[in-house]
Amino acid sequence: MLNTGKLAGRTIFITGASRGIGKAIALKAARDGANVVIAAKTDKPHPKLPGTIYTAAEEKDRLINISTETPETGLLLRSMARRLDPPSKLCIPYLKSGKNPHILNMSSPLSMSSKWFQNHVAYTMAKYGMSMCVLGMAEEFRSDGIAVNALWPRTAIITSAMEMLAGSEVASQCRKPEIMADAAYVVLTKDSKDFTGNFCIDDVVLKDAGVTDFDVYAVTPGHSLMPDFFLDIDSPIGSESEKQDVSQTNSSETATTDTETAKTFDQIKTLMSEELVTKIGAIYQFDIKGDEAGTWYLDLKNNSGSLGTGEPPNVKADCTMTMKSSDFNKMFAGKLKPATAFMMGKLKIKGDMGKAMKLEKLLKDTKSN
Repeated sequence: MLNTGKLAGRTIFITGASRGIGKAIALKAARDGANVVIAAKTDKPHPKLPGTIYTAAEEKDRLINISTETPETGLLLRSMARRLDPPSKLCIPYLKSGKNPHILNMSSPLSMSSKWFQNHVAYTMAKYGMSMCVLGMAEEFRSDGIAVNALWPRTAIITSAMEMLAGSEVASQCRKPEIMADAAYVVLTKDSKDFTGNFCIDDVVLKDAGVTDFDVYAVTPGHSLMPDFFLDIDSPIGSESEKQDVSQTNSSETATTDTETAKTFDQIKTLMSEELVTKIGAIYQFDIKGDEAGTWYLDLKNNSGSLGTGEPPNVKADCTMTMKSSDFNKMFAGKLKPATAFMMGKLKIKGDMGKAMKLEKLLKDTKSN
């Protein structure tokens, strides 16, 4: 998505722009000739995450110091509900007198499915708070010509925070932050009087704008992609063959033998090694439901690894996975991807999500054998 100069001379105030998506949007706007004001909580280097407000500012074409300059006209980008009130209170008067003013929140469509609340209720409340602000503020400021919209990624976006939480192995299943920057550019250049109160998904926005090649946004072109949170997606994002695998999984349940789950764990046991323990570094508990109900543990943190029935002895699991036996066996057979199972509600995860995602390494090894 090329820059067209539509933001030239405009003033954009962006919160949370020291790294990741916020930084990508700021750079996109700056290349278009916009005056960019950035606000971020990171003013000193983080021990694990690169980038501060100062290093981000060094990459901009121009920067307006918010303590001495005020936006003549602007676009307001916000990233968490707790940051909404001060920027709104301060920027709304200038937006009202601006040309084609927009407010864009990084928040998702609203979904009341309990799976989005069960393991991270505070985070979900914060994001949904932003989404509700979109609904309310879009109507509140409609007569002023101020557009209020939300933008959310369809897939996981690779950022330093994502790598810190989930490890570098997840990168191949992600898209780059530039897809969100390009989608934001499309939204922010629409007519504010005609486009407001929308919950936009990045690749849908870009498809409507004529983009057909999405491999340019993929970290690993052609690889299947992990869906992001809060989107009720019932199929994987990737190749047609992957979609076919899951559609077959969703059809009539394949009958399992009484020993199929035990055989799956026996196969996993043959893969355990000190090398795998070094790579994974996690202890898993599997609560299997259905015809072959039971509890199993898999220790890939200590020595050469261990596996057995019941809860992990003398230690708490890093994460607990709950599945039906039929879905569990399909997942370890490579017929059901973990991300897809999670998004469809077939896999429930409690505990360290990053450690859970590392299990895909084991699944790949299982499938190759």
